[in-house]
Amino acid sequence: MRHSGDKGVGGVPKGGSMFTKFLSDEEMGLLDFVMKKLDGISRTKAKAILSNGGVMVDQNVVTQFDFTVKPDMVVEISKHRPLVSNTDGNNRSGSRVFFTIVYEDDDVIVVDKSDEVLSMAVGRNSLNMKSLLDDYFVETHQRCRAHVVHRLDVRTSGLMVYAKNFEAQQILMDNWHEIVTDRRYVAVVSPPMEKSAGHIESWLSDTPSHKVVSSRYDNGGKWASTDWELIRSVGDYSLITLKLHTGRKNQIRVHMQVIGHPIVGDYKYGSEDDDARRLCLHAFRLSFYHPITGEHLFFETPFPAYFTSLVR
Repeated sequence: MRHSGDKGVGGVPKGGSMFTKFLSDEEMGLLDFVMKKLDGISRTKAKAILSNGGVMVDQNVVTQFDFTVKPDMVVEISKHRPLVSNTDGNNRSGSRVFFTIVYEDDDVIVVDKSDEVLSMAVGRNSLNMKSLLDDYFVETHQRCRAHVVHRLDVRTSGLMVYAKNFEAQQILMDNWHEIVTDRRYVAVVSPPMEKSAGHIESWLSDTPSHKVVSSRYDNGGKWASTDWELIRSVGDYSLITLKLHTGRKNQIRVHMQVIGHPIVGDYKYGSEDDDARRLCLHAFRLSFYHPITGEHLFFETPFPAYFTSLVR
């Protein structure tokens, strides 16, 4: 087996270019392959290389994180982050690998956020959506900034809305429960569900260790309510959708732990799946009334391919 610190086929870069060849001798996910071969690289940097077209498999550019590399495939990796073309044919900066714009007008922008990206800045130089959007607005010559309206956990991917001006932000924040008509998530849990649907409610409170705990009785925390519905179960996993009636910190993650079916990859709240590539939680649906025009907007993204591969 070729170790993670090798230099590729023949030990030299491909034709003196910025790509280095590696011959695969086992089956594994492409993101894991990149991290293994570029020993010491962070998950975020590996994703950036992939998303920006920095990886070729058998001479074809592959950007899917969950692409399966099989034995004898030739994988070429660049430590640089070349620009890639979006569907509109225009080159974008590296920041766009971490989100996709789903909708945008003069007042709001809806994005599909990657996992491992914060909703807003925490400390200096943190990878966060607000800063990424502010950079995007500068690049596109827009005189606005991203105003935070709601948040997703750093390890949760999916749909988010940001306001582009103070008025839209205040209307959304002050009337969030009336304006937002549907927020749903998809998750993979283990062990598999025994029922087809269920409801969980409890009081959630923070602890000094930054972990949220649940109580069946009012302990001074915040009341939280979650519905879940089974899509299908295969082997050790179940694919489920979840609807929030409240939006508490770590609500879904804690509630899944409470009923004994933690989210795959959620080691903080009980997952024992050591091979999980990520936290299997994604905000796939968001529907709300536009804060300025009143138009009812509905957005939905496909389930992440990695999730469906676990229950295929």
